[in-house]
This record gives sequence, structure tokens and C-alpha cells, in this order.
Amino acid sequence: MSAASAVTPGRSAPVKRRSVYGVLAICWATIVADGYDLISYGSVLPDLLQYREWGLDAAAAGRLGSLALVGMLIGALVMGTLTDRLGRRRVMIACLIWFSVFMPLTGLAPTPEIFGALRFVTGLGLGGVVPTAIALTIEYSAPSRRHLHNAIMYSGYSAGGLAAALLAMVVLPAAGFRMMFFIGAAPLVLIVPFAIAFLPESVSYLVARGRIDEARRYAERYGLPMPDDVEVAAAQRQDRFASVRMLFSRGYRVATPMFWAISLIGLLLVYGLNTWLPEVMRSSGYSLGTALAFLLVFNLGAIVGVITAGALADRIGERVIICASFLAAAASVTLLSARPPEIILFALIAIAGFGANTQTLVNAFVGGYYPPTARATALGWALAVGRIGGIIGPVYGGLVLTAVETGLFPAAMNFYAFALPAVLAAVAVAFVPRRQPSPSGSSPAA
Repeated sequence: MSAASAVTPGRSAPVKRRSVYGVLAICWATIVADGYDLISYGSVLPDLLQYREWGLDAAAAGRLGSLALVGMLIGALVMGTLTDRLGRRRVMIACLIWFSVFMPLTGLAPTPEIFGALRFVTGLGLGGVVPTAIALTIEYSAPSRRHLHNAIMYSGYSAGGLAAALLAMVVLPAAGFRMMFFIGAAPLVLIVPFAIAFLPESVSYLVARGRIDEARRYAERYGLPMPDDVEVAAAQRQDRFASVRMLFSRGYRVATPMFWAISLIGLLLVYGLNTWLPEVMRSSGYSLGTALAFLLVFNLGAIVGVITAGALADRIGERVIICASFLAAAASVTLLSARPPEIILFALIAIAGFGANTQTLVNAFVGGYYPPTARATALGWALAVGRIGGIIGPVYGGLVLTAVETGLFPAAMNFYAFALPAVLAAVAVAFVPRRQPSPSGSSPAA
């Protein structure tokens, strides 16, 4: 019996509540696949640069890395908006299937041009799944645990990065870069069946579509409060673009561009460092195996640090923690340029991994700032604009590395180039207006 049919309308029979952790587990596993797909490119990058048949240089490889992020920009913008219209469950499963099919096809690419085109197509699905998973996680979490649950869920991205780094150490010497992409088909067997069987629909989506009884059954089954603004949601159901217009309405017109700027910088750090860290460290004199170990530590630091920061954000405030996280990224990346002793070096890389993934906390900040009926749209648009930073990140890192290798910049610029954006992001957080209760008391407004 499904959650939607567990209670007959009008009856007060007790319902056995399902744990929200089942929802978080499916969303986490989906983001693991997302993280593996994206970070695997950084893992195979040294191998690609040595693949003579294609003859890629650092700048060309950076452009190829950005094509998936262009697809993610479009996917996040379109799917993030459509998910408030079509349903979060349906969109998330469709996007999961999409990128799990196209990633192994990428491994068959005979030329760099076809490789890049398939990376772009894969990115369409990757971009759509992220705002949907975040929106579901936030909705099914208690407000007092919203940042913690979102951090745990989105730690899947770094777990996927860990998997990519570990597999690269074994797979690249034995089978080459193509096998890393073939492994990307695994979610079709390991995740999709469970998502189809157990992932619930968003309660706020059901309310907005006028499916009140079904929404109430889900709310009772998972112990969720019913949305207060049923009339507002029903009115928005008649207006296809209400959620988009809300982003620029009186209560949000300052916050929205600030969130876009923060997300742009946040994703520049995530994708720039994940793509280029192994090659930057290799060019600094470390072996390829050691450079891949740095990528592993970078993502391990992200997992532990972001979950810890998420718990702290629920207790002492998200602004302070987000600012501190961006500043930690700036400080640690800057100190890497000093070539410290090995123990300190690994500690700094772990802190850099945590700070560079501050976007995880920003996502929860955005999701909690807007009302449920516009949550996925707000996340989708913020992440879509953020993907511009994600697109710039690999190209930016490639250009800086090329300039260092040609003697135009000193070697330390590889690190300074990522420290400055982190400082700017910390400053931008301060310009997001404080939220004030709306007249109905049901949703935040700035």
C-alpha cells in the first residue's frame, strides 16, 4: 500500500509514520551519483591530458569540463522551474535516469568534440536533479534540522567525489579514463528502482495542484504539517509563472540577486578546485598518485566539515557559519601556496574541501528563505546562475594554470586565484536582507 493511499479520507484510523530518513537516503544516493559524474572528470583529467590521440592542452580540457556545467545551467533553470509544475518526484526520477544513460555513452566518444557534446547532454539531467533533491530534503525535514539534514544529504556529492578519486586510483592504470564513465551507469540498477518504489511526492506540490486529500495523507504518514497558505497555493496553481515572479517581488528583490551572486562564486570554487586540484598539485611537484590522494582528502574534508557546519548553522545561525566557511576556504587555499609540511598540507586540503563546498549550506539558506510554493524555482534559478560560476571555474583554473606554466604568473597564483572569490562570497552573504514574518505568518519575506 502506498503512502498516498494509506488513509481513507474522513477516517481517523492511526497511520504508521514513515521515517523521513528514507527520503533523505534516496536523495543522498542520487547526489552521490551526481557527484561521481562531475568529480570523475577532475579525476581523469591528468589521463586525458596525456591521451595522445586527442592532444588536449590545459585550456582545451578546461573548456571540455565546462560543457557539462553549461548543460547543468540549462537543466537547473528549466527543471527547477518545471518541478513546481510537474512534481518533484517525477522530475527527480526522470533526471536520474537521463544522466545515468548518457554518462556511459560519453565513455564511448571517439573524438573530443563528441565527448564534449555528450558531457553537455549529461549535464541537462545533472542540473535538474539537484534543486529537486534539495527541495524534497528541506520539505521533509523539521525546521530545527533543515541545515543538518541538507548537509547530510548533499554530502553525497563529496561521497561521489571520494568514490571517483578511489576508483580512479585503481581504474585509470588498468582500464583508462573511459571505464570511469562506464561506471556511471550504476544508478540505473542501484538507485532508480528504489526511487520509483519509495520516493514520495512533495506535499506543497500536491497542495498547489489542488490534490488536498492526497497531500494530507502524505503529511500524516510522514508527520509533516500541512502548508498554511492553501488559498495562496491554489491561486498560484492558476498562474504558471507565479513562482518565478515571486523571486522578484517586493519581499525578495534584493535577496534574489544576492543569492545568485553567492551561488555563482560558490560553484566556481566547487568545480574549479575539484577539476584542477590534482593537476595543480602535480604541477607543484607531487606525483599523480599523491595528487589524486589530495582530491580524496579534499572531498573527505567536505563531507565531515559541511555536516558539522550544518549542525552548527541550525544552532547558532546560518549567516555566521556560511561566512566563516567561505573565509576558511580562502585562508586554507592561500596557505597551500607556502608548501607546508605533509601533515599540515593534508589538513589544509581537508579544510579547503569543507570551505569550497559551502554552497551546500547556501542551498539550504535559499530553500528556507522562500515559501514552499516557490522553493524549487528559487533553488533552480539560484543554481542555474551559479552554474555560470561552475562553467567559469574549470576554464578559469585552466587559464590560470596555463599562465603559471608559461611564466606569466608565479606558481602561487594557482592558489590565490581561488582564495579571492571565497572572500567576495563571504562579503555577499552580509548583503542578504534579514527575513521578516509575512502578514499571514506562514512564509518568510525580506
